[in-house]
Amino acid sequence: METKRLAGLEPAAVFGYFEEICAIPHGSRNTKMISDYLVDFARKNGLRYIQDADNNVILFGEGSCGLENRPPVILQGHMDMVCEKDADCPIDMATEGLDVTHDGNVVFAKGTTLGADNGIAVALAMAILADKSIPQPPLEVIITVDEEIGLLGAASVDLSELKGRTMINLDSEGEGIFTVSCAGGCTATLSLPVERRAVYGPCIRLVVDGLQGGHSGADIHLNRGNANKIMGEFMNRIQKLMPLCLTSLAGGAKDNAIPRSCQATLVAMGIHLERINAIAEELQAEVRQNYNEPEATVQAFDVDALGGNGLTTESTAKIIALLCAAPNSVQSWSQDIEGLVQTSLNLGVIKLGERFHATLSVRSSVNAEKLELLAQLKQLAEMFDASYVENGDYPAWEYKKESHLRDVMVETYKAMFGRDASVEAIHAGLECGLFSEKLPGLDCVSIGPQMHDIHTSRERLEIASTERTWKFLLEVLKNL
Repeated sequence: METKRLAGLEPAAVFGYFEEICAIPHGSRNTKMISDYLVDFARKNGLRYIQDADNNVILFGEGSCGLENRPPVILQGHMDMVCEKDADCPIDMATEGLDVTHDGNVVFAKGTTLGADNGIAVALAMAILADKSIPQPPLEVIITVDEEIGLLGAASVDLSELKGRTMINLDSEGEGIFTVSCAGGCTATLSLPVERRAVYGPCIRLVVDGLQGGHSGADIHLNRGNANKIMGEFMNRIQKLMPLCLTSLAGGAKDNAIPRSCQATLVAMGIHLERINAIAEELQAEVRQNYNEPEATVQAFDVDALGGNGLTTESTAKIIALLCAAPNSVQSWSQDIEGLVQTSLNLGVIKLGERFHATLSVRSSVNAEKLELLAQLKQLAEMFDASYVENGDYPAWEYKKESHLRDVMVETYKAMFGRDASVEAIHAGLECGLFSEKLPGLDCVSIGPQMHDIHTSRERLEIASTERTWKFLLEVLKNL
């Protein structure tokens, strides 16, 4: 196999396939090309495969080196990546490959996300399937689409032809960490009808910015501020002085990201900017003190305009009340695992257009609590005469007390590296919960090499960690 910029890195086959993957655009909802690439790989290597209408691919390996008659093992990852880039990056990620390179220690892409989450899983599986000199049991390799936007491929893929009930998910980002449980989740959207009219008076722009943000699952326990909730409180305090008329409001980028900023423009007749600035300074101090947000800013600016097409005071008051009433952040902690968030939600995106939309990401490792929280949100919508929609529902992956796979992996890791692996549960979502529903009795563990700053243009994959993960995976397959 010919490689270019990653030539010379070990394992050569893994990094060779990974570089090929990086050359193919494969953002969420743009997976046809990478799916066809996997089909072409299967044909070239004489592998049976299934490609469905959603572009999910399943590859079947027959086993080798005397392990052909062992029970099949499932390897699993997803082919889509999060496409983020720097403002000055010229790459069109919908049509162009990544500018991938390395510095001897880490692999990265210039100006964009790398997509090691989860292209490295695909590359690892391909390298094993292509090399029959590697001792391996029969393999069933599931490569799903659109994991990053709600585990959509895992929800749609038909697994009826799979015989394996042991699965190694390769979608973790911490070497030496074995994930054995994760939260289920759902996205809820409240849509509030609003009434507009011509409004007159001085326009004020409100800005909440400088927050740290983060992943709404992995970082929700860090007590970071939510820009949308803070904006609701900001407007509420101003509203106590005089009724307001909103003209624009937008905050957050994705439902699964804690919003870092929020902006609003409103008509605030009779209120001097100095009084609003005093409120801003007071709230900013509270945010910095009460949350882990040393750089948070809460500001108001005079807009050189008088009025516009704004909301009525009644519609504005409804939006403010909804923002203040909406639950957010950690709702309960696990009683079994110290420090693990059990149930949470994130007011991720708000936007004012013809209607006001608020989108929340709900997570829980206890399905009953997830359903209870969703019911609360539905009731909240009804109180405000808002419509309510749920999308992307996926189940929790509950901890399995008895696990042969986990035992083998723990023992193998200790034997290879002389230290214990960390067995953990996470509050983020993995596809394992959906597969556990579809394959009763599934024994599953999630692993992966060390990565940093995934979903950002600073994403990095450690080279040495990838090699160790490769060797460990081969040893586990041999020992199962």
